[in-house]
Amino acid sequence: MRAAVVTEFGTPPTCQDFAEPKPAGADEVLVDVVAAGLHPRVRSQAEGSHYTERGELPFVPGIDGVGRTPDGTLRYFVLPDTPVGAMAERTVVDTRRSVVLPEGADPVLVAAGMNPAMSAWVALRRRIEFAAGQDVLVLGATGNAGRLAVQVAKHLGAGRVIAAGRDAGRLAEVPADEALTFGELGKAADVDVVLDYVWGPPTAEALRTIVTDRSDRGRPLTWVEVGSVAGRTIELPSAALRAARLQLVGSGQGSVPTKDIVAELHALVNEIGTFRIDARAVPLQDVETAWRDTGSTQRLVLTP
Repeated sequence: MRAAVVTEFGTPPTCQDFAEPKPAGADEVLVDVVAAGLHPRVRSQAEGSHYTERGELPFVPGIDGVGRTPDGTLRYFVLPDTPVGAMAERTVVDTRRSVVLPEGADPVLVAAGMNPAMSAWVALRRRIEFAAGQDVLVLGATGNAGRLAVQVAKHLGAGRVIAAGRDAGRLAEVPADEALTFGELGKAADVDVVLDYVWGPPTAEALRTIVTDRSDRGRPLTWVEVGSVAGRTIELPSAALRAARLQLVGSGQGSVPTKDIVAELHALVNEIGTFRIDARAVPLQDVETAWRDTGSTQRLVLTP
């Protein structure tokens, strides 16, 4: 079968022949892949930099997608760690880690949106005690995941959703209640929850600003680290943790059990069509070109 194959970490995969996988368990089925999203998580997988990466080569990247089962059913699926990921003509899916698509759902939009939307959906529903009416700040709201986080937070009952980013022009396109550049974060000091897709130096500065400017430092503030586009580490003064009622947590594989993530698939796949998702389908054979298109604001989806 044809597949996107990573033969060296740090270089784009190329479309080539790869051995077709075979189902091994009672709940496994070979599916024809219809669409597979090119997410930042998939890029880090191919770079060998994701914290779950095992370092085995060669392999087919792709952690989720939409596939057609032998009975013709379209399913959204999430894969375990496997050398044959979603970016192939066929892959093996555990039906317990998949859900049937709602009638009329667009496979490309589902493949584009489920992974980035899941980051905020799982963080708010499974990682922290989020209550309707709480105010949410999304750091890094101009990226695909950040734009969806704004919509997910509002959908799940947030009182006020504030989008924060560097580019004021792109911020204006985000469907938030308020948009702030990083230099204006003092205006968001009294939020209840921060969904952080940035990390690195911008987060360190944002933490200092928000903790310092809170009108009531005894009011709980939950800071959820979801992504790290600006850096993997931060320098954080100890006073930031002592001077306010701050809870700093991460949300991702490991901190949220797989069973909890899978348990949310059905609810999210039934709502994914209500969100604004900017997706572009790319033929599998053009995977190398798509991989190099790092400047696109669209979520790229490979279609075998």
